[in-house]
Amino acid sequence: MAPPQAAARRSSAQTREHVLRVAHELFYWEGIHAVGVDRVAAAADIAPTTLYRVFGSKDGLIAAYVEHAQDAYQHWFSEATRADGRDPRERILGLFDELAWQVRPENCRGCPFLMALAELPDAGVAGHRHAVDLKAWVRARLTELAEELARTRPVADPSALGDSLMLIMEGVYASVQALGSEGPARQARPLAEALLP
Repeated sequence: MAPPQAAARRSSAQTREHVLRVAHELFYWEGIHAVGVDRVAAAADIAPTTLYRVFGSKDGLIAAYVEHAQDAYQHWFSEATRADGRDPRERILGLFDELAWQVRPENCRGCPFLMALAELPDAGVAGHRHAVDLKAWVRARLTELAEELARTRPVADPSALGDSLMLIMEGVYASVQALGSEGPARQARPLAEALLP
């Protein structure tokens, strides 16, 4: 009988990605300050010293978690609005269709970036900056979509339309944690549709 094989060692990049997946689950569902480094290390099945070697500190881990969430969100948003033959109006409404799925209770506890901003109020902290950067990125993308729409339909002020769409999205994230996806959040697409020419 052959001896059991030792678990394959992960590269540093694989360890980092693995820890970030574990940290995301814990930080997002339980809270950044509620979860300590030892808990993340135990859940990731690594030594705390390994976690510190990869991220430097809990602040480094938090910053990497928010940045990782930022990358995933940008990918989600870009896929939902990609130029795939749909006109800009359809792409904007497609975003709100995807948002309705994203905020279902099994998927969503609220916006991870709003939660990070609440837990990390210091604007000098990297995690805070990443969350602010994501919100600015979303605003810019929505404005770009509104500008694309303005090239095909009458839009008086694309910037104002982009901001209005942003407010609807933020309203969904702000309300869904307390009132669920069947609360005010279900009005997001009809509100967006009413704003679009």
